[in-house]
Amino acid sequence: MSLKIVNLDVSIERIGILRQVDMEIPAGKMAGLIGHNGAGKTTFIRAIMGLLPADSGSIEFKGEDLTRKASHQRARLGISYMPEDRRLIPELTVTENMLMPAWANGIKDGDKRLKWIYSLMPEIADFGERKALQLSGGQQKLVALGRALMPGRQLILLDEPFEGVAPVLAQRLSSVIGDLRGEGLTVLIAESDDTHSAELVDSTWRIERGEVTAGHHRDPSASSQGAHSA
Repeated sequence: MSLKIVNLDVSIERIGILRQVDMEIPAGKMAGLIGHNGAGKTTFIRAIMGLLPADSGSIEFKGEDLTRKASHQRARLGISYMPEDRRLIPELTVTENMLMPAWANGIKDGDKRLKWIYSLMPEIADFGERKALQLSGGQQKLVALGRALMPGRQLILLDEPFEGVAPVLAQRLSSVIGDLRGEGLTVLIAESDDTHSAELVDSTWRIERGEVTAGHHRDPSASSQGAHSA
């Protein structure tokens, strides 16, 4: 089942932010949402997560109308997101931060899930007992991605995952996200440009002043030169 959004309008304090947004991402595929700061990317992700109410329109995932479900119910459907500002709890260890969504959502196999996440990113297992505040910004991004993967078993929304990260860690994040392709996850990556996501995604959408337009679709098995166009 795909993520299907039809005629979505979202306002904040009566100011229209998203207008008549239509988007569909097939199950198990990756899509990019590209737009400048202030274009509406974060608002869009927060609306999917149920952190902002929709004025009108529908958000469907796996045949469920998400607009009728509270944010915690969406999390229990396997939907999660990685916020741009990470939002780790500084006083907790890396492992505690990673397990927090399992505790909050009653995920019974949290320890098993944690082992899978650590297999994807062995480097964060190495500092599992360190407090989050002791990590660099790039390391915190990796942990935030791991934390999002704890409940995000079906759909994961990544808000500026590469923003403010050193090139070597941005490349590592890109590699980990690419590794998710074989896990059956549907992934949306929101970025200000497609420098890091162009070779990861199956389709690209553009957002400008709250309006979303379809970009290109590509065959990920094709060469990057032939597959990607502006």
